[in-house]
Amino acid sequence: MLTERPRPAVIRDHRHAGWLAVATVCFGAFMGQLDASIVTLTFPALQHEFHAPLAAVQWVSLSYLLTLVGLMVAVGRIADAAGRKAVYLYGFAVFTAASAACALVPNLGWLVVARVAQALGAAMLQANSVALVVTSVPRRSMRSALGVQAAAQALGLALGPAVGGLLVASAGWRWVFWVNVPVGAVALVAGRYLLPRTREHSVLGRFDWPGLVLLGVATTALLLALSGVSGLPMPGWAALALLVASVAAATAFAVRERRCANPLIDVSLLRGRPGSSRTVSVGLAGALGAYLVLFGPLTLFPQVFAGASGGLVITALPAGFAVAAVLVNQVMPARWGTRVRCLAGGVAFVAGAGALLAAPASHAWVAGWLAVMGLGLGVFIPANNTAIMAAVPTRMAATGGGLVNMGRGLGTALGVTAVTLSLHFAGGAAAAGAARPALAALAVLALATGLTVLAMPARAARPQSDRRT
Repeated sequence: MLTERPRPAVIRDHRHAGWLAVATVCFGAFMGQLDASIVTLTFPALQHEFHAPLAAVQWVSLSYLLTLVGLMVAVGRIADAAGRKAVYLYGFAVFTAASAACALVPNLGWLVVARVAQALGAAMLQANSVALVVTSVPRRSMRSALGVQAAAQALGLALGPAVGGLLVASAGWRWVFWVNVPVGAVALVAGRYLLPRTREHSVLGRFDWPGLVLLGVATTALLLALSGVSGLPMPGWAALALLVASVAAATAFAVRERRCANPLIDVSLLRGRPGSSRTVSVGLAGALGAYLVLFGPLTLFPQVFAGASGGLVITALPAGFAVAAVLVNQVMPARWGTRVRCLAGGVAFVAGAGALLAAPASHAWVAGWLAVMGLGLGVFIPANNTAIMAAVPTRMAATGGGLVNMGRGLGTALGVTAVTLSLHFAGGAAAAGAARPALAALAVLALATGLTVLAMPARAARPQSDRRT
């Protein structure tokens, strides 16, 4: 079942074969981010239809994100050994079928279950997306290819709020999930004919099931504890017990990964090679923070600006991201390396996050500074991902991509949770006064993310292999 079929000779031998593969991966990038940004727009409608608080409805996103975080690296390791193309295509099939199931559910509980199934497919997609990009084009084109993928993600994010706001207001929240079905069908066909087979495999060895369980317990218990103090009905002692369980599981996971012969997360990747020892670990911290800053406003402003107008306002954030991701290589001097690009992007999104505190209820002010934040993130994220993947051996490309996407998923989950927590302590009102504490928290977290650049080595890691598939 995991045998990868070759591309037709006319595709394989085409001089742009690598870029055709990148374009195919962009289907998954677009689809995943369209879904992620649309779902936050459904929160008010789900609260109304199911008579549930925001702390409960947010699990429509959190269940998805937690499944991604728990499975991303594991799926990446399996794909490196079994074949990235096969796992990617099966992921599309699962994601598309689960999207249809989400549109048909009768209640909030079943929607959360369907979202977990959807996240399983998304993990199979996202763990392989970065790997398929970097193994399909020459190393000299890697930053440009990752920028194109980031632009596809940004296009999905940009269309999500506008399309989602209109869909929820006119056709209802279920159509937010139906839109994934035709995109998935097209992507399955394109992937079959345009994606290359995996030529360089890693050895899977004995799978680290205890590590997978410990990682899942640590992340799930942490976010459940935060939901418990954000308004989800739960005794105080239960929230405290979950927090303790999260810390204990995270500690046990770290100890196991250092001692395990075949760890879920290869600690050597985080330590890096001589001369680039901090690149992967610092880059992952930057990826987590950047997506927290990206998805925090996408959760907050639908609560502040109701209806389709809210969707149009927050479109400015991913639209700025898309513009930067597409044009950064044409606008920025070629001599600017990865670290300088990360620094320039960090300055922009930190400034935007701080400026939003001044007038969080003004449509024009919010849209303008969200665009600035998007521009900064659109510069920072592709450069940061390039630094990480350049420090990862080609044979472990999907594992490295899984780490990047695990950081992205955890950052997204924490962005949703941080906003929910801030709104709860501000009284839960969807108004400017309630938005300011959440925006203050986002500004602090944006600054912390920007400061990760200072810990990045002055020179990005050189690729360990230039072997292409």
